[in-house]
Amino acid sequence: MIRLKSLTLRRGTKVLLNRVELTLQPGSKTGIVGANGAGKSSFFALLRDEIHADEGDLEMPPRVAIAHVAQETPALPCSALDYVLDGDVELRKIEAEINAIGADDHDGMTHGELYARLDAIDGYTAPARAAKLLAGLGFSLEENTKPVSSFSGGWRMRLNLAQALMCRSDLLLLDEPTNHLDLETVVWLEEWLKSYQGMLLIISHDRDFLNSTVKQILHVDNAQLTVYTGTYEDFENQCAERLAQQAQAFDKQQRQIAHLESFITRFKAKASKAKQAQSRVKTLEKMEKIAAAHVDSPFSFSFREPDSSPNPLVHLEKAAAGYSIDKPILTQMNLSIDNSARLGLLGVNGAGKSTFIRALAGEQALLSGIRTEGKGLKIGYFAQHQLEYLRIDESPLWHMQKIDPTAREQELRNFLGGFNFQGPMALSPIAPFSGGEKARLALALLIWQKPNLLLLDEPTNHLDIEMREALTFALQDFNGALIVVSHDRHILRATVDDFWLIEDGRIAPFDGDLDDYARYSQEKRSVDKSAANAMQAVNQVATSINRKEQKRLEADARQKLANARKPLEKQLARIEAEMARISLEQNAITASLAEESLYSPARKEDLQKILANELQLKEKMAEQETAWMILSNEIENLVF
Repeated sequence: MIRLKSLTLRRGTKVLLNRVELTLQPGSKTGIVGANGAGKSSFFALLRDEIHADEGDLEMPPRVAIAHVAQETPALPCSALDYVLDGDVELRKIEAEINAIGADDHDGMTHGELYARLDAIDGYTAPARAAKLLAGLGFSLEENTKPVSSFSGGWRMRLNLAQALMCRSDLLLLDEPTNHLDLETVVWLEEWLKSYQGMLLIISHDRDFLNSTVKQILHVDNAQLTVYTGTYEDFENQCAERLAQQAQAFDKQQRQIAHLESFITRFKAKASKAKQAQSRVKTLEKMEKIAAAHVDSPFSFSFREPDSSPNPLVHLEKAAAGYSIDKPILTQMNLSIDNSARLGLLGVNGAGKSTFIRALAGEQALLSGIRTEGKGLKIGYFAQHQLEYLRIDESPLWHMQKIDPTAREQELRNFLGGFNFQGPMALSPIAPFSGGEKARLALALLIWQKPNLLLLDEPTNHLDIEMREALTFALQDFNGALIVVSHDRHILRATVDDFWLIEDGRIAPFDGDLDDYARYSQEKRSVDKSAANAMQAVNQVATSINRKEQKRLEADARQKLANARKPLEKQLARIEAEMARISLEQNAITASLAEESLYSPARKEDLQKILANELQLKEKMAEQETAWMILSNEIENLVF
């Protein structure tokens, strides 16, 4: 149980939490929401004992195991699998103690205790469990052995997430865990978290993710913590009802205050009514004021009408894109983007979604083929790396004036106000701005330029829920073409009409909605690549051949799968036979260790040999079990 008692937390002069009371039960799953800067991440730092309360108390169980996702990943030489295994601190501690004793040490009792502890924490299956986590997060089996230093920043964040999930924790803290994931991995993570047995706290601005993973919402607002039972949708409904009740109470109190003030004004100068007037003054002073209910978002903006609307906007002919002519990421692109297109791009990380966006935007030259722009094309391109181009020593207003020197200052300031850059904030350097504030500024700059083709690559990263909602409404009214890459299913459902799937270097329309794609992607993950390719070949020709030919192709695919399974099953049988042999030897050793005479001084050497043999057998069994788990997963992935 976690309990906050009259707790106050400050960061500098800002009060983040003011005398809050909170109780979180063991095993609860809680989503934490609130505006950027409200104190959500500081609350996590408080729980992790990185900062301390200014007043009040935080009560947590002693020796609670807390797992969290590290924000930095050094360029380590260790393998991805070893890095994930490091998340199980107790496993690594026991392994270190075993290694410290060494094979020549004759302390059989200590050896026995350590291996008993290793077995108790399921340590022998740890490598297989770590490999399964990596597979779920999109890593191939070959990548398990690659050094951490070889992965990009986004993939290192996935390694950090895998390490946190590997930790056998009582409390799991996840701060925006979906930011570096694709849609397929978000769905996998949702399923994993449903089976997590400890207390779960998630900071997230992804409403669909929260709806799938938590049972209550903790709202951080106005330096207070308020718990709402249910999903994020339930929270929205309860919050709206609470605001309505607050508005009614506020109006009622305002009428009461007006009545008291009117009496005081009329009669404070009359001697006969002075005591009554003074009594009402005291009533006003003691009255606990009800705050006005603020239901309006701090964001209010819309896209400006484009100056022109050519059709098509962009055309690609026999185009290939990527970084190497020998290994293009995308090939055979023959497509047009018309001026009414509203498309969502689907595909795993690395499939080429961002490459396609950059090729359309003209930011990345084609490897081959032709890109043709419509006359009057004006592209609004948003990607996270563009935040790096902002001048941190300049203000939001300076950035606006840079792209439109002819605009009136007041007009620009009014526009910035719609993105909650109000008053001094519009004139302040952006260096101390959060990632969300910089993203809002980048969107403001893009919107002002009146694009007729919007290319948005993960636009919601770092944006809080209110800004995401405001962006969704603005996109719904946008009078131009729209192409979106996002793991936020809410914004995709609300703003796009069709989906294109990028897979195996090709782009094609996807016949279905996001739920269909989630099922498709999970099914695809569960089969071997060769099986998936075989089935894809069947699907591609199914519309142009008769049913008899289709059945023949399906039978061929099943035969290929059977042929692929046979050598793996033979290898698995050999491993199982070896495990059975080792098990028999272990049983014989267990029987020997039960003999009392073995522990006499005269048989000391015999005992040492038996214990050394026992150690070797346990290590061999661990190796075989790991190989068995990996091979079993490979066979399962080959199921038709």
